[in-house]
Amino acid sequence: MKAPGSYQELAELLRSRLPKLAGGQLRIAHLLLADPEGTAYRGIAEAARLLEVRESSVTRFANSLGLPGYPDIMELCRAWVAEQAQVARRTEHAGDVESPGGLLSATLEQEQTNLARTFGQLDRPAWLRGVELLAGAPRVHVIGLRECRSVADLATQRLREILPAVHQIGAGSLPDELTELCEDEVLLAISVRRYAADTVRVAGYARETGLPVVALTDNPASPLAEAAEVALYAETSGVSHSRSLTALTALTQALVTEVALRLGDPKPDQRLLDTLHFYY
Repeated sequence: MKAPGSYQELAELLRSRLPKLAGGQLRIAHLLLADPEGTAYRGIAEAARLLEVRESSVTRFANSLGLPGYPDIMELCRAWVAEQAQVARRTEHAGDVESPGGLLSATLEQEQTNLARTFGQLDRPAWLRGVELLAGAPRVHVIGLRECRSVADLATQRLREILPAVHQIGAGSLPDELTELCEDEVLLAISVRRYAADTVRVAGYARETGLPVVALTDNPASPLAEAAEVALYAETSGVSHSRSLTALTALTQALVTEVALRLGDPKPDQRLLDTLHFYY
């Protein structure tokens, strides 16, 4: 097996293995996916203590990925952190935003990377299952709060154009809104780090109630992924400390467009579909 040569390759390998992992191995994978910044400078003793596993378990996990040991994982994370810092410095020192290497160039480069990774790593069976759930639901509930509210608004507006009943959660009293969830319906939950607590709670409640959850989030370690029947991931790295929602928004638009196509919409957004089909 070829060892990952970058954090991006490491993350892709971990995502592919998540369904087969359990116990301590699953906790290790979740930590590496959710906190590459911390992993870059967290020694093996501290990591083992945090994960409640033996240091030897952490070493064996690194070996299973084709790496000599845990320090090699730290090195991949450090290189990724350095790359992110370089993009941030380039942005901070941009005098003329239209100059090469300025803010516009850095933003364009980052967004292109986010979009390519989002659609390039899309899990096709999960994607098709998400489309099937949304297209076949008698009613779809949508929740996205805080910075993801605008994406949820977009999803709600577009879904209302093609589905018989769409309810957006978050406008009223949450306990009252939860009483509207019924077992044969579907919840579309949208959140990225730092995950909105109410969105996570609603997703957990929906799962307990028997509603399939389709989650649009940023990471397999996201708490939404635990509650979801289908989880789709968008890259959210930005040129500053703020997260970018460009790829998440594009993923949302693509999902709604695919649902429309499944339902026989005669005028789907063909350019968006062409882009999506190119990647997967």
